[in-house]
Amino acid sequence: MAGRIVIDLFMTLDGVAQGPGGIGEDPSGGFEFSGWQAGYPSSGVGPQVQQGMQRLDALLLGRRTYDIFAGYWPNHTDGPSGEIGRLFDRVPKYVASRDADIALDWQHSSRIGGDLAAEIAELRARHDEVHVIGSVDFAHSLIAGGLFDELNLWAYPILLGPGKKVFDDGAMPSVLRLIEPPVADDAGVMLLRYARTDQVPQVDTFED
Repeated sequence: MAGRIVIDLFMTLDGVAQGPGGIGEDPSGGFEFSGWQAGYPSSGVGPQVQQGMQRLDALLLGRRTYDIFAGYWPNHTDGPSGEIGRLFDRVPKYVASRDADIALDWQHSSRIGGDLAAEIAELRARHDEVHVIGSVDFAHSLIAGGLFDELNLWAYPILLGPGKKVFDDGAMPSVLRLIEPPVADDAGVMLLRYARTDQVPQVDTFED
């Protein structure tokens, strides 16, 4: 049985997924709200994330997210976040980049970026569950090519307006299947889990 590619994204209610984790994380395009997720505490997200990582045996990351993770997680293998830190530290990390000369100093890291569709197929054959965390620019490429199996969205009751959205104009027209009922915590953060299907949107006209 082939492995799965799972995309995990934190987003605002209007779809912004840019720079959620810290001030200055991703100011590209003049984005002013880096750290918006960290600025809105949620009691439910942490346990949901940990539960969702139980089958993870590899990470697939964009270059910016990889650099952030490599600078943080190897130094946080103890304490409250130690379980995730140890997991990320020991599993293979695949970094999507066109630069063949990038320095990948975090252990078990390697580059992909030649033939994305073929490389994703190889990752499915090699691993049970590969998670793409953050990496919204790279996620756009996967969504545009239908190169994912599951999409987990943590939707925060925040509106930001400008910023990189989960779905840009390059998204492949498709119908997603809700895997389980939405789960919301006391802060109003909702987990939405969708599976990719081969269905495409159909058009019709409502009759009187």
